[in-house]
Amino acid sequence: MIKRVNKDLKSNVKKIFTECWNTDFMVSKSKVHYIDNLESFVYIKNKEIIGIITFTIDNNEIEIVSLDSFIENKGIGTALINEVIELFRSYQYNKLWLITTNDNLNALKFYQKRGFIITDIYINAIEKSRKLKPSIPILGYDNIAILHEIQLNYYK
Repeated sequence: MIKRVNKDLKSNVKKIFTECWNTDFMVSKSKVHYIDNLESFVYIKNKEIIGIITFTIDNNEIEIVSLDSFIENKGIGTALINEVIELFRSYQYNKLWLITTNDNLNALKFYQKRGFIITDIYINAIEKSRKLKPSIPILGYDNIAILHEIQLNYYK
């Protein structure tokens, strides 16, 4: 079951987000996104949160900030993405987009399979991000240097 996070679930989501990301914020395009200020959907099974998607709504745009599925390859991430896509379509927002890093090949595959299109690559953007969040590692998935931000947009 997917639920939009309300004040009753917010502290749980913050705790899980902080455990996953070792901080209570994310950085994209040099903007800091604190979990307390983000919207979220959670995927709940047997009263346990097994997936979280966080996003922000600003200037009639939705930016997906994070997606975490705690049981891989069971459709949890897809269900959460579809929930945000439905929100995007229902309320006639102008744009749905996200940022990932160059090392995150699984995310690039995942989002493209769900209709997102690579629209921009911000070369060496992670240098700026590390000034705001020094905990961003130098090496990411498969020991690939984390250097660039890649933007993907979803079009109706």
